[in-house]
Amino acid sequence: MKNSNTVKKRVLHPRNLHHGRYDFAQLCAACPQLSPLVIHNPSGQPTIDFSDPNAVLILNQALLKCFYQINFWQIPAGYLCPPIPGRADYIHYLADLLAESGNGEVPRGKQVKVLDIGTGANCIYPIIGSQSYGWSFVATDIDPLSIKIADLIVKSNPNLTSAIKLLLQKNKNAIFDGIIKKQDKFTLTICNPPFHASMEQALAGNARKVKNLGKGKTANSGLNFGGQENELCCVGGEIAFLKQMCKESLTYAQQVDWFSSLVSKSENIAPLKKLLITLGAKQVKVIEMSQGQKISRLLAWRFLQEAPPSLN
Repeated sequence: MKNSNTVKKRVLHPRNLHHGRYDFAQLCAACPQLSPLVIHNPSGQPTIDFSDPNAVLILNQALLKCFYQINFWQIPAGYLCPPIPGRADYIHYLADLLAESGNGEVPRGKQVKVLDIGTGANCIYPIIGSQSYGWSFVATDIDPLSIKIADLIVKSNPNLTSAIKLLLQKNKNAIFDGIIKKQDKFTLTICNPPFHASMEQALAGNARKVKNLGKGKTANSGLNFGGQENELCCVGGEIAFLKQMCKESLTYAQQVDWFSSLVSKSENIAPLKKLLITLGAKQVKVIEMSQGQKISRLLAWRFLQEAPPSLN
């Protein structure tokens, strides 16, 4: 049985479209609303105020329009506004994972069926995955407003309408249960799990983040990156959520080729690997990803020795 493979990376994935500094001239040409928000850092380089939620939102709109042909992308105030380069990395490393377990080539097209757990109002993984590789997505969330907004984004962009389907997870205590039906087959599942055990933890973490940006603000300033409680928190935090995901995945072992999730806390990897081996996973892989100073981990596992024809 293959155990864990750890691959260390220190830069964005080679196929990531967001290497280097943002080209603000290009981005402003694609999205003129960004122009008045551009400032200059002490070195004279153009940038934005990353502690300003509106500036981050408009930057994302520009990136999505410029690189993924998304003409409409809007999320409600206070909802999670994701960093696009890091989200793209997850998709590209998953593409490599599928290539390794297939014929060595990155699979493209709608025959690659992906289940996104907790897509949020931003629907970012299905957007990047469908536009980068032509994959088809089922995107789920427990928040009705997130599903409504994500569905509006999909319906407002013709290049997304046939690629992404939205589903509301009606059972807030379940992850796969009630979503994966008996007839469903998925090539892989993806997830960016809730990180914190409480909003107090989330606000404290944001206060540290804003301080690192040199703004001297406190937790009372709110969340510069946005995020509703269900997007950021769950009882027991990340480890509790992922242990439940691992246990539920066993029920759908024959319907999914690869299960996967981001894991923010490195100390959670060992207990999750141990649990997956106990559950009978045939392969467990850990891939390290790096975006600047931030290191994140992708955990992937499968119960099948190889994907059956219906999953290829």
